[in-house]
Amino acid sequence: MQSVESYMRNHEYTSRLTAAVVYAVCAAIALNFFWTPGHIYSSGFTGLAQLMSTITQRFGVTIPVYILFVGFNLPLLIFARKEIGGRFTFFTAVAIFLASFAMRFVTGPARPWTHDPLIDAIFGGIINGFGTGFALRNGLSTGGLDIIGIVVRRKYGINMGSANLIFNFFILLGAGILFGPKYALYTAIGLVINARMIDSLYTRQQKMQVMIITERPQEVADSLQNQLRRGITIVHHAEGAYNHRPKEILFTVISLYEEMDAYQAIQLADPGAWSSMWKIERTFGRFYEPRL
Repeated sequence: MQSVESYMRNHEYTSRLTAAVVYAVCAAIALNFFWTPGHIYSSGFTGLAQLMSTITQRFGVTIPVYILFVGFNLPLLIFARKEIGGRFTFFTAVAIFLASFAMRFVTGPARPWTHDPLIDAIFGGIINGFGTGFALRNGLSTGGLDIIGIVVRRKYGINMGSANLIFNFFILLGAGILFGPKYALYTAIGLVINARMIDSLYTRQQKMQVMIITERPQEVADSLQNQLRRGITIVHHAEGAYNHRPKEILFTVISLYEEMDAYQAIQLADPGAWSSMWKIERTFGRFYEPRL
């Protein structure tokens, strides 16, 4: 697993294009095999495209989800080009257009695999969450609220959790109006599973504070800074209660995605060091975000 992870990091363009294909196929399978037959809605702009497609059908006009998905994302791609950068926008556009293409041609079976909307919600959430999380893990945006969230986090240091909840609440409301409260509940279950699956794969945004107790503070600090671009604070004149030997305490903040790199850096510099790590909600001030 570690060798695969290293390969993906060292072959950026290959990994991002691979992630775009994986995301596109997963999004199409979730949509066409599970969500659409089960009247289940996705989160974000995919869910918005589903909702608008269903509403237009009620008025006798059929606009496919894949066309609406691209249409809603086009203005945000222009926004991303200005606020984030050309490379990020290029790979995001690739992911969006591949997903739209897959939604059109990776079609579901003539007869639904199941008539249980709960199963559709669960498996749709798992498959789409895997594809989205895999894409995000490899530095690829899937468009929509991702773009807005990145800009807001960079400018204001906060996440888009509340805005996402409000946006998805209206999708749930739409599902309830169009198909009844039962389907709003199933959609909510699918959204939770989708989010949990993404969080299990995409760990870059999860910040962790690391405390290291060592007798070789400078070696450990140098090793960490060679492996990771993180600031480190050293607290001097600590003492071990067992052997009363002088020690130093180092504090730093990393993302959960960098946990293995930090562990290896500490072990390389001081195999006898002791460290602990815990999750933190927010940082203030400068915290390096890898270039997208």
